[in-house]
This record gives sequence, structure tokens and C-alpha cells, in this order.
Amino acid sequence: MTSYVSAPAALSRHTGLRAAPTDRIAQLALVAITALLLMGLLAPLAALLGQAFAPTSGEEGSAFMRFVRYFQSPALLGSLWNSLWVSLVVTAVVIPLAFGFAYAITRSGIRAKGLLRSISLLPLLAPSLLSAISLIYWFGNQGVLKSVLNSLGFDTIYGAPGIVLAQCFATFPHALMILITALALGDQRLYEAATALGASRTRQFLTVTLPAARYGVVSAALVVFTLVITDFGIPKVIGGNFNMLATDVFKLVIGQQDFQRGAVVALLLLLPAVITYAIDRQVQKKQTAVLTARAVVLQPSRHAATDRFCSLLCWALAALMLAMFGMAIFASLVQFWPYQLGLTLSHYTSGLVDAGVDTAVFNSLTMAASAAVAGPIVVFMGAYLLEKTKGMPALRPVLRMLAMLPMAVPGLVLGLGYIFFFNAPGNPLNFLYQTMPLMVLCTVMHYYTTGHMTLVTALKSIDGEFESVSASLKVPFYRTLWKVTLPMCLPALLEVSRYFFVAAMTTISAVVFLYSPETRLGAVAILNLDEAGDMAAAAAMAVMIAAISCGVTVLYQALGWWLNKRTQAWRQR
Repeated sequence: MTSYVSAPAALSRHTGLRAAPTDRIAQLALVAITALLLMGLLAPLAALLGQAFAPTSGEEGSAFMRFVRYFQSPALLGSLWNSLWVSLVVTAVVIPLAFGFAYAITRSGIRAKGLLRSISLLPLLAPSLLSAISLIYWFGNQGVLKSVLNSLGFDTIYGAPGIVLAQCFATFPHALMILITALALGDQRLYEAATALGASRTRQFLTVTLPAARYGVVSAALVVFTLVITDFGIPKVIGGNFNMLATDVFKLVIGQQDFQRGAVVALLLLLPAVITYAIDRQVQKKQTAVLTARAVVLQPSRHAATDRFCSLLCWALAALMLAMFGMAIFASLVQFWPYQLGLTLSHYTSGLVDAGVDTAVFNSLTMAASAAVAGPIVVFMGAYLLEKTKGMPALRPVLRMLAMLPMAVPGLVLGLGYIFFFNAPGNPLNFLYQTMPLMVLCTVMHYYTTGHMTLVTALKSIDGEFESVSASLKVPFYRTLWKVTLPMCLPALLEVSRYFFVAAMTTISAVVFLYSPETRLGAVAILNLDEAGDMAAAAAMAVMIAAISCGVTVLYQALGWWLNKRTQAWRQR
């Protein structure tokens, strides 16, 4: 009887190209990463959903009626409306300013672009509370420019005016980074053709520049809207009696211990983020490449009038950001505002020693360092296993979905889900509740998507032939990973590690429900000092966290320079 064998099987038998036994290690690692994301992300969200729809003893009607009754509440509708219109106003203000700044950095001939860009990214290094505290010193009841605020028709900075201004400051760098990426590349030939046809610079901007950057503009707008509607710290400090959905969740859970109604509001808070995320994904699917293989990279040209306007805009925005940071630093050093303006370090000592913030800052450093180590390892392994290994095709779409899901989950919602899941009496992981490892896990899950997208981009730039050749030579995948892939991805890994450190130092919404007195964090301590009325000490602690983040960023840059010289010489050749 003639035996027929498929060509791949025969080739595998004769050439020895069977799947290496070490591939099972990669498959087990894929299962482990997926299980971690299921435990740290999907399970808490499922627990939150279950809590929102769980029946309550003595409550009339179905669990769905809880949503109906809550929508009939004037307080909820007021908070929902406040959150929506404030988010829209901030988005409408930030996007044009950030676009103008990004255009000046990428398309104009202004000087000191590196300095301007560094100043514009300063808000990323500080807790969002810093902007709210600084605005109180500028425009509060005892503020320096209180009369200016009144002359503009505003009675007080507390409430919507303060929230809008503080959110513009906090969200500006997030929009700027997206728009700089969108405007960084352009095809010189399009502008040469437009010039040859007699199109003015304004017409070229409207017909060439804007259409090419429209997807970046939409993505930046959605990111800003989501950040504002889900932020908790700024409305808590400067919101006054102006209620928003994020503060409603905090009041219901912490103040009233009403976890079910808190879960209901948290789901409402999740809805806008999910919608904006879905819109962003649809927009990205329609995006086309700006540069083709025949494109000529655009070189910014000088134009006197445009450069003057761009320089004025950039330095005005930079001055406003430095004024916000400068006021926070000054307020932290003043003896007694506004009566004794002599400088002192007593607020730093009182905050660190008397209020016990030294332990909180140490806890923040511990969590940030842990996230800066654990985060890149977990994210890199997940990205590597998806991009560079084979097998288990049914599990891969699940892992891809889980890797992108954190982008659509607000930190406050994730933190509340952690309460319901990890604090459940029947959960064997209950012992993790209110511990440092759980807060590290929550932080890594919260910021997982950004790190994942960064590392996937780095891995896609490496030719897949490395893995093919290694497999043909029967080299274990982990040796190729260690000798080839990891050295090539070191710059991206270092950037992801820095991102996790700074995010962990400044975060508050994701961990505000998870700490104990022993694991209280620096950003939470700032919130407690503000609630106690010790605004100067709160400013001092916010400045200290910003200084630590800035110092660590400088260290990362130095380490990156050293690693580039030692491991990235091939890029120069």
C-alpha cells in the first residue's frame, strides 16, 4: 500500500524542523500572562458588574431598577451633566493649543524646541493635584490674582472654573505627545506640489497638513475627554460643591459605604471611556500611511510670520506651565500665606515628620520602583509571546484583547473592582487586599496598554527572520530572546520602565480604595493634607513628588545614554 505524507510533515522529518520542546515553555508563559491579565483586569471588572446588578435584601424590584431609580435622581443627572460639559470644554480648549504647540515643534523654524518640549511635559511628572493647589494660591480667596478673576466675571475659582483650568494643565502633555507623533512625519513632495500650484501657506495647512493629522487630532481629543471625565483628584481638591461622577463614586464608597450604588456610578463612568475607546479604534482602522516608500521626509522651513506666531504661542504656554509649578514651589516655602511671606522649609518637615508623609513617600518610591521593574517584564513578555512565537491560536486573540482593554478602563473603576474581587471572603487571594503587591498589580494593569503598544512597535521593527533562522538551527527561543531581541529592544524597555515609575509616583485614582494606614502613598497623603486644611504642606509634598520624578527621569536619560553606547552601536553603523 502506498503511503502519502504531507510535504510539511516530510520536510519536518527529513530536516529536523519539528517544533522544539522549548516551545512548550513559550506556550506555558503565554498561558501565565493571560491568566495574570484575567486575574488583574477582567475578574475585578466582572466583580464590579456583579456588584452593580446584585439584588439587595429588602429592595423592591429587580437589580435593573437600581439603575432606573438612580437615573431619576436629580443629583446623578447633575453630576453626569457636569462631567460631560466640563470634559467637552477642556477638550475644546486643549486640542487647538496642543495642536499649535505640536505644529511649532515639528513644522516651524523656532529655536529652543528641546527646551520648550521639556517644559510642556512637566505636568506628567507631578500629581494632578499640584495644578489644583497652585490655582488656589493664584486665584483662591487669598490668591494673588483674585481681583483679576473677579474682573473676568467669576466669583470664585472653586467649582467649574478651577476644574477646567487645572484639567487643561494636567491633560495638555497627553494631547501634545499624540499630536507631535501625528505631525512629525510629512511628505515634502505634497508641499512642493502645492507651492507649484500657487497654494498659499494657509491653503496648504488646510488641505495637506490638517487632513494628514486628522486621526491624531481625533485620538488626542478622545484621550483628553476620557482623562477629564474619569479624573478624581482635581475635582476633589478644587471642585467645591460642584459634583462630578468621579467624586460621586468616592463619596458613595468612602463616605457612605454604599458599595452597590458606587458600583452603579462606576459603570456609568466606564461607559464614556468605552465609547471613546471604540471610536478611537474605528478611526485607527481607517488611518493610512503618511509616508510611502517614495516619499521625501518633510524638512521644516523658516517663515518669519509663522515662526513669530509659533514662538509666541509656545513661550506663552511654557510660561503658564512654569507659573503653575513656580507658584506651587513658592507656596510650599512661604511661612504663612499670605501674611508672612518669608521662606522656610517647615512645611516640608511638618508634612514629612508631623503628618507622617515620609512613610507615604517611601511607600510611593517602593511601589514605583516595583512597577518600574515588574511592569516592563510582564508587558515585554506578553508582547514578545504575541509577536515572536507560534502556537495556541485560540488564546492569542484573548490576550490581544486583554492587552488593549486597560486603555478603556478608568483607574477609579479598576480600583473599585479590586475591592469587590480581592476583598471577597471566598477569594483565596483575599490576603493580598490592602498590600503593596496588590497596588503594584493594579498600577501595572492600569497602565498596561501604553507599555504594550510601545513594545509591540519595537518588536515589529525587528525582522522575523531572526526567529526563523534560530528555529532552523534548533536554537531555543529564549536564547534568541536574550542574545538578539532583548538588546535590540532595550531603548523601548527603558522608556516603558520610566513611564511605569512616573505613573506609579503620581497616580491616585487607581489606588485610592486599596491602601491601608501602613501602605498609604504620597499622592493619597497630599489629598489627606488638603482635606485637613494644610494646603502648604500638601503643596510641599506635591513638589517633592514632582522633584523625585524629575530626578529619576534624568537618571533614566543618563542610563539610556550609557546603554545606547554599550548596546546600540549597530544603529549608528
